[in-house]
Amino acid sequence: MEWTLEVVQVPVTDLDRAIAFYRDQMGFTLDHRTTAGDMDFAQLTPPGSGCSIVIGNPAQQQMEPGALHGMQLVVSDARAAREELLGRGVEAGEITVFDERDGGTFFGFSDPDGNSWMVQEMKVRAEHPLIPRKEVTREQ
Repeated sequence: MEWTLEVVQVPVTDLDRAIAFYRDQMGFTLDHRTTAGDMDFAQLTPPGSGCSIVIGNPAQQQMEPGALHGMQLVVSDARAAREELLGRGVEAGEITVFDERDGGTFFGFSDPDGNSWMVQEMKVRAEHPLIPRKEVTREQ
């Protein structure tokens, strides 16, 4: 049996501000925003990812905003990714090389609520993405 991680809840205080950050500054695709009764949440997916984030209710009911730390994104070029985020107004940390081998280069950033993320460089992802590019068909 295969088990896939497809959604992670990220607790935020302001849904509109969080959508603007993750969609407009991070470049995630807004898959949907759903409002039903007292539920108001959105699902967004990083480009090329098989795992999405959910923000708003119910996530904000289960964790304090800013409580999520150490989530990790993977890119094939950390320097280019950092420059892209800086250009979009994201305060990204400096690049640190813990190990010269592939996978040993990182930088971090936080969302407006203080949820922190690490970005790991895996150069192999340029040639061998986890999800074949032809399978990623989300519309912008």
